[in-house]
Amino acid sequence: MQRLSILNAWTVVLALCFALPFAAHAADADTAAGPPAPVPIDIVTLKDGSVLYGEVIEMTEGILYLKTVDSADKAFKVKWSEVSKLAVTHPLPFHLKEGTILVGTTQADKDGVIMLKVESLAEPLTIPVGSVASINPLVQPPVIFIGAVTAGISTASGNTNFQNASFLLDLTGRSEKLRLLLNGRYVYNENDGQLAARNARGTVKLDFFFTKRFYGFTSAYFEQDTFQDLNLRTALGVGPGYQFIDLGDFSGPYFKDMTLSGEFGVSYFNEDFKNLQDQSSVRGRGSLRFNWPMLDERIVIYHFDEFFPSFQNSQDYYLTMDQGIRLKLIEGFVANFQFTYRYNNTPPPGVQSTDTLYLITFGYNFDTTRRR
Repeated sequence: MQRLSILNAWTVVLALCFALPFAAHAADADTAAGPPAPVPIDIVTLKDGSVLYGEVIEMTEGILYLKTVDSADKAFKVKWSEVSKLAVTHPLPFHLKEGTILVGTTQADKDGVIMLKVESLAEPLTIPVGSVASINPLVQPPVIFIGAVTAGISTASGNTNFQNASFLLDLTGRSEKLRLLLNGRYVYNENDGQLAARNARGTVKLDFFFTKRFYGFTSAYFEQDTFQDLNLRTALGVGPGYQFIDLGDFSGPYFKDMTLSGEFGVSYFNEDFKNLQDQSSVRGRGSLRFNWPMLDERIVIYHFDEFFPSFQNSQDYYLTMDQGIRLKLIEGFVANFQFTYRYNNTPPPGVQSTDTLYLITFGYNFDTTRRR
């Protein structure tokens, strides 16, 4: 009955987690409602004679994005190779293939040519459409940081005496070729002066991207648990990985920021126990990392696991897994609900195979990615 009560409570909490951000999103939408702002009238003429009216947002990777009255919430896409003429009424940066960047408006003249009016020049420049590499591209900083730091603390004295503390860290730094992952957790509990829980784990991982999707990784996993007789569990791994879903693969407020990566390699696995005999072996290392921000990061659903199967014994494996929901409260401040699961198929004598942990923490979420 107690387990059923806990499950019912968590069901109510999760239902509220999903309902509140959607209600807030709807309220914001109602507040923002009002007379629409005037849209600059730009004119895009295609090679087949079609004419499109709206606001030119950008042109990157051969795609021109145009916001029209009918597509105010979603930019209309046009292949740049199909554009014959372009008239832009508001200044935009034009990046040419030879490296020059010019800011100005344009006039439609003859087919295949853009008349670019730069404020500092008396006469407009005649530029072939094919020499334009991009228009108003969103330039990202050389390194982007995404992550969250949250903590939970509670204490009581008098008839009940206890202290609880938990700390969670999830940080990703990404450049064009490199990605650094820091993931950690610390949990402490003391009840009536007696230690009831103390464990910590952390992963440091560096990825090198050979292509947009394929990368190689090197990782280090560390874990300590007083009640598993564990001084330190260490796993040093290396291998290939693949980015199945990356930022921008999908569009819309729900899927555009979703990411999913997976990897499998080999690792040196060592367990240093306090009283029992130490153990070391060569194992595999498999991992899945899923991150799903939606509605401008009002809700973030995440999952991260690491799996270490033994090559010598198929029945010997270790799994650690974190998953949860992060809710935006105000600005960058968030509430975090996390479920942690650890499973050792061949635990030392006197140690159980399974450890589960439920955490509610509060903290700060940050993302330095530039967005329109």
